[in-house]
Amino acid sequence: MPLYYDDDQTMLADSARQFMAEEGAIKTQLRHWRDSGCKDGFGHELWKQFGEMGFTGILVSEGDGGLGMGHVEAGIVLEEIGRNLTPSPFLTSSVLAATALGGASEDLRGRYLPGLLTGESIFAVGIDEGAKHRPERITTRAEKSGNGFKLSGKKDFVIHGASADMIIVAARTAGSDEDADGITLFAVPRDAAGLHQDAVKLVDSSVATHMMLDNVELDGGAVIGEVDGGREILERMLNAGRIGAAAEGVGVARGAMDMTVDYLKQRKQFGKLIGEFQALQHRAAHLYSEVEVSRAAVIKAQQLLDADAPSASLMVSVAKAKVGRTAGLAVREGVQMHGGIGMTDEYDIGLYMKRDRALQEFLGDVYYHAERVAQLSGY
Repeated sequence: MPLYYDDDQTMLADSARQFMAEEGAIKTQLRHWRDSGCKDGFGHELWKQFGEMGFTGILVSEGDGGLGMGHVEAGIVLEEIGRNLTPSPFLTSSVLAATALGGASEDLRGRYLPGLLTGESIFAVGIDEGAKHRPERITTRAEKSGNGFKLSGKKDFVIHGASADMIIVAARTAGSDEDADGITLFAVPRDAAGLHQDAVKLVDSSVATHMMLDNVELDGGAVIGEVDGGREILERMLNAGRIGAAAEGVGVARGAMDMTVDYLKQRKQFGKLIGEFQALQHRAAHLYSEVEVSRAAVIKAQQLLDADAPSASLMVSVAKAKVGRTAGLAVREGVQMHGGIGMTDEYDIGLYMKRDRALQEFLGDVYYHAERVAQLSGY
């Protein structure tokens, strides 16, 4: 498979690039909602525009009213989100939650997907139970109660949890905390009795919650997939989210790089443009090559996921780890080449560094995925 976009994907990329640059720009979105102290951290009107553009339904099947596209296309939108630092619930709602709901009952899909397609609904996922991403260990419990379940436990750093209409929660219905089997996914409504959320603002100005489930009662219809058999859907959802985060990371790296190169072409020192200094040219060229290699790794992983290839999980972790290192390099080089002003809030380069830090931790950092690559490779 070629590691570049076909004609239809190129048209989507052009459309997404123009839309994000015009409607999702840093000044009108990220800075506006950050400085206004918005409790959500993003604009609901912009999210409805996502729906009007069809972006929200990229991973929703045509039978459910979506576009029935794949991870390559979702990644195209996410790269432009990253390039413009556009705050939105696209990754949690249209990638993670949409992937999980694809394996849900017709009733659940009919209940939640129409709102997603129009940009009226926002979804979140509750997976992690500590400071680090460790989905292999699930301690939140779901016990049988009548014809349903009663959930008890906690989830940490639930992105957009306080804004979500529904949260997909992974809970243990059988086995010990480290068992692969015995996991069940539940669709938990935002107004469920016993659900408590403590909102916190992250370094990139997005809003997450520490979530407590205190005997939250759900009927059997809230189960996504099979009872005790949710690990497969969970892994599918996590792979979709991880490669989505990697695609956004490529956009963050590219946005930081473009801003830095533009600055090199404008800033003068000792009577010369600093972009004329060979040392800085070498660093910029090296960064460009790293970004392109990272994009190729992401596209390859997306293609494998779309083809349901056995090696998809391995390549997803390769891409997530590679992008983590590249985006980190891009934002550090950006701040350094900007000099002292790179440390000020007046310049946007620092905002790219903050988004990179949040994306690095989301669904597994470089070290988590490097270890996962070794495990999946048999080392």
